Amino acid sequence: MAKPLSEYNRKRDFNITAEPSGSAPAGKRKASALSFVIQKHDARNLHYDFRLELDGVLKSWAVPKGPSLDPSQKRLAVHVEDHPLSYGAFEGSIPAGQYGAGDVIVWDRGVWQPHDDPHKAYAAGKLKFTLVGEKLSGDWALVRTRLRASGDKQQWLLIKEKDTQARPAADYDIVEAEPKSVLSDASVGTSKVDKPKPKPKRRATAQKAAADLPEHFTPQLATLVDRAPEGDWLYEIKFDGYRMLTRIRDGEVRLFTRNGHDWTDRLPRQAKALQALKLKDSWLDGEVVSLNGEGLPDFQALQNAFDIGRSLDIVYYVFDAPFLAGQDMRHKPVEERRAALKSALAGSKSKLLRFSEAFTAHHQDIFESACDLALEGVIGKRRGSPYVSSRNADWIKLKCRLRQEFVIVGYTRPQGSRSGFGALLLAVNDDAGLVYAGRVGTGFDQASLASIHAQLKPLERTSSPLQKPLTSAQARGVHWVEPSLVGEVQFAEWTREGVVRQAAFVALRSDKPAAQIVHEQPRTAKSLKAQPAKKATSGVKITHPERVIDRQSGTQKQQLAQFYDSISEWILPFLRNRPVSLLRAPEGIEGEQFFQKHAERLAIPNITQLDPALDPGHARLMQIDNAQALVGAVQMGTVELHTWGATTDKIETPDLFVLDLDPDPALPWKTMLEAARLSLSVLDELGLDAFVKTSGGKGLHLVVPLARRDGWDTIKAFAKAIAQFMAQQLPERFTATSGPKNRVGKIFIDYLRNARGASTVAAYSVRARPGLPVSVPVSREELEHVRGAQQWTVANLQQRLQALKDDPWAGYANRQKISKKMWDKLGARPPQ
Repeated sequence: MAKPLSEYNRKRDFNITAEPSGSAPAGKRKASALSFVIQKHDARNLHYDFRLELDGVLKSWAVPKGPSLDPSQKRLAVHVEDHPLSYGAFEGSIPAGQYGAGDVIVWDRGVWQPHDDPHKAYAAGKLKFTLVGEKLSGDWALVRTRLRASGDKQQWLLIKEKDTQARPAADYDIVEAEPKSVLSDASVGTSKVDKPKPKPKRRATAQKAAADLPEHFTPQLATLVDRAPEGDWLYEIKFDGYRMLTRIRDGEVRLFTRNGHDWTDRLPRQAKALQALKLKDSWLDGEVVSLNGEGLPDFQALQNAFDIGRSLDIVYYVFDAPFLAGQDMRHKPVEERRAALKSALAGSKSKLLRFSEAFTAHHQDIFESACDLALEGVIGKRRGSPYVSSRNADWIKLKCRLRQEFVIVGYTRPQGSRSGFGALLLAVNDDAGLVYAGRVGTGFDQASLASIHAQLKPLERTSSPLQKPLTSAQARGVHWVEPSLVGEVQFAEWTREGVVRQAAFVALRSDKPAAQIVHEQPRTAKSLKAQPAKKATSGVKITHPERVIDRQSGTQKQQLAQFYDSISEWILPFLRNRPVSLLRAPEGIEGEQFFQKHAERLAIPNITQLDPALDPGHARLMQIDNAQALVGAVQMGTVELHTWGATTDKIETPDLFVLDLDPDPALPWKTMLEAARLSLSVLDELGLDAFVKTSGGKGLHLVVPLARRDGWDTIKAFAKAIAQFMAQQLPERFTATSGPKNRVGKIFIDYLRNARGASTVAAYSVRARPGLPVSVPVSREELEHVRGAQQWTVANLQQRLQALKDDPWAGYANRQKISKKMWDKLGARPPQ
């Protein structure tokens, strides 16, 4: 008998393809729902790979036309070889010459629930099941026919059952209506899909040397400021080009955009020049530009060079080296990294590879000279600062004229003799969706008018993609388009209404996805005041500041302390006057973690130790009341902060309860949002205001503030009654019983956090998980736009906070009381 996945492995060379190698999991499978995934595959012929988890592998069918919600349309499904479970997360490009060469995206995923014994049904050729996915749901069937496809493969039919999710094909075609990935918003056949290149065969002696070099890398980004701040800064030209990162591993050079797309094939001469340096394992950071006759960057010329494939016209300016010659340089000061980089580039004879020099003149003179030369602006880098894979205040940008990217959401008809279009309608993203930002009608020549118009026509749609409708006057004559194109625009200012004035078009940008385009708001120079190299802004000394807390993001201990200090005004209201428990990871989150409820002998700077009478028989409970204590906790290795549901002055009468919606990990996020809506509806029916926050882990927390009246036992019993009520009403969705076996395919409503001594992660606390996600409050109106429990992280939370117009938890007040009527509605009684 063939081994599981032997056919899958036989067809692939894993030294070339980025697909995961196949091995069926050993040992007993953890309790979880059965997963399904549908991958859209642009191979020789576009098709959809339909995969169901069974016996530790993904049973797979190729569906040429994709699924249909119309029960009358029986879609051909050709049975193909089993795939490993890890394949369910694969997106990318299978290289030419390999089996199935072409782009792959995850079109849908979720869980499937067989109606009968799945092994017997599969063997009999008649599988009936329910899908719970991001796109597909309801009842389906896979039925084997007696026909055979090429290579003697079995032919099955994929059929939608008649239920409330079924829709006639004449009314709705789901594969046409929802073409993009549920993971990345990518579409097959576009540059949004990462295209992994062949993996070199590596010698055993080289494996250890490259072990610490990340496979992928996120660049440090600059913060827009209104004027140059005080302090000791290095200033460079702000190049008008594409950000480009270089990975050198085992002598192989790969060039990546800031979003991780491999552009090595588009920059062959630059790659050859880098290879000639003969550097050991490195990551280099820089920008590719095209220079005009005066030696100044010309973005339009750069785009033209890419369009016609003339990499000879492109110069790669390199300005930093987070990894160099096998050494992790991220913790070293910027001036030391740059000196080492300049030395490494000294041997290059190529005119296409240059070091980005810093200027020695006064910053104001540098900035004025840059503007006089019609440059975009300058970049400042704080001396002594480390390299951080996020946007922070150690790198700043000053622009000669306001200039940023916008999402193109529509266009107007041309007037007079003009062809193509009149103006482009612009938008930016905020937490609620796309927001109108004005229009641009200048800066185009005949060639760009024709080229852009040709790209807009296939994207036309009948409705506006904006979150709020325009006035009838603003929308008159507008052709709306799918918001996928990004254009760079320079302009005089933002008006009070949030639209640009005196705008001129620069160029389309293919290196930045539309979902990342926001209103860039400059910070004041005062907010960038230099900090001591080894202290957080609260003045607490941080020992071992360079220690990496999270390898995925590269965040160091010093940076985590500065992050907590920067959000202290947001998090302290949820910490003050409450016992706090700390999750400590002294060696980083990959190392051992400790959960600490009591002070014991640990001397945390500035923390408050509470009265021993609050928790008899134990060491003192702890409390964090100020920024110094918050940063002091980080100094002692803290990552997470958990709080009780009561304040220390009335510790026996809680002032809130929490319902933690904890899903089976296999469930799609759409299911979590539906569960939150249902739970909020029940709380509304009870007459209780509830407030939502992401957990920073897998689910959502519903926080219900209360007047300080009832004791712990009553509050816990009431939360349990809500959980049991929902599990009884919707047993296929919810469970009120803990344990992985009881949560398979369901969401556990965890009410156990409401006991005396239990705690919940605080709002705005970081979580000790890869990427350092944060537990973040959201308004009910925002809930539909939340993309996951880990949407906000240490790297991007500040961007959200700066963009907030209103407190998402406005109206939070501890005045609600649990009444007898509420107990009656739940069919429960309070404890005696």
